[in-house]
Amino acid sequence: MLYRRLGSAGIKVSVLSLGSWVTYGSQVDTDAATQMIKYAYDHGINFFDNAEVYAGGKSETIMGQAFRKLGLRRGSYLVSTKLFWGINEGPNEKNTLNRKYLLEGIEGSLERLGMKYVDLLFCHRPDPETPIEETVWAMHDIISSGKALYWGTSEWSAEQIREAWEIADKRNLRKPQMEQPQYSLLVRTKVEKEFARLYEGIGLGLTTFSPLASGLLSGKYKNGIPKDSRFALPGYEWLQERWYHDEVIATIEKLRPIAESLGCTMSQLAIAWVAHNPNVSTVITGASRLSQLEENLGALDVLPKLTSDVLQKIDKALEPILQKSS
Repeated sequence: MLYRRLGSAGIKVSVLSLGSWVTYGSQVDTDAATQMIKYAYDHGINFFDNAEVYAGGKSETIMGQAFRKLGLRRGSYLVSTKLFWGINEGPNEKNTLNRKYLLEGIEGSLERLGMKYVDLLFCHRPDPETPIEETVWAMHDIISSGKALYWGTSEWSAEQIREAWEIADKRNLRKPQMEQPQYSLLVRTKVEKEFARLYEGIGLGLTTFSPLASGLLSGKYKNGIPKDSRFALPGYEWLQERWYHDEVIATIEKLRPIAESLGCTMSQLAIAWVAHNPNVSTVITGASRLSQLEENLGALDVLPKLTSDVLQKIDKALEPILQKSS
C-alpha cells in the first residue's frame, strides 16, 4: 500500500480507501462489512469513509459494529463521516450546516459508530442559508472538543472553500483541511481546474469518490444493467439517467483494449488513473462483495504502468465524452 499526506496535514491516508456509500445497509450487512473491512485493513487500507445520511444512519451503525467485532487498535485506522442532509425531519435538522444541527449531528454519528471521535468530518454540501462563518465556528468547536480531528468539505466550490479557510485564518480557528469531490475519467473539471490554486495555496487534500462513475467504468453495463448493480437499486434511478446511454457505454468500451494491454481490468485502470493524480490524497472505492475489493486493490499494480503514452491513449479513447463535459 502507498500512503499520502492529507494535503498539508501531518496525517497520512492510504492511497486507496474503502467507502460505504450505497453498499452498507443496502447491499452489505454487518458480517459482509466486517469481512471486507478486515481484508482491506490487512492489505494496508487505513481510511474508511461514511456519512450519516447513508442508508439513513444504518451505514454508520454497520461500520461501527464491524470495527467492534474486529477489535482493531483505534489509532491504526481512520474513519470519516459527513453532515448536511440529516436523517430527521425539521427546519433545523435537514439540509443545513447551522450550529445546532452540526453539534447534535456529530453526537448522533458517534453514537451510531460507537466511537469517541471520527478522524475526518465533512460538511457534506454547502448551505446557502447559513453564514459560512457560523459553520466554521461550529466545526472549530467540534474539533476543539475532540469529537473530530480534522474537518473539510464535500462538493463545495473553490470559492466557498477559500472563504471558509480565510474566515478561519482571520479568526485563528481550525481551517478546512480536505475536500471530497467526485473525480473519475469522466468527471475531471473541479479537481483538475477549479481547485488548482488550492493545493499549494491552502494545502487542500482530496478524498475523491466515485472513481468508477458508479460502476460504469468497470464495463459491466456493456450488455445491460445487472440486477445487483447500483443502477438497478431503488432510489438510484438518477444514476442511470445520468450515465446509462448507448454512446457513453460505447465510448467507455474503447478503454477495454487499453486495460488488456496492461494486463488489468477496466476497473483497475480507472482507479489507478485517479490515484495517478498527485493532488489526490486517497481514492475512495466501494465494494458490495469481497471479490470487488480484491480487484480494486489490484489498481496499485497498474499505477507504475500509466506512462504518458498510456494516458494519452486513454484521453483519446474518451475524447467524445470529454469534449461534451468540458
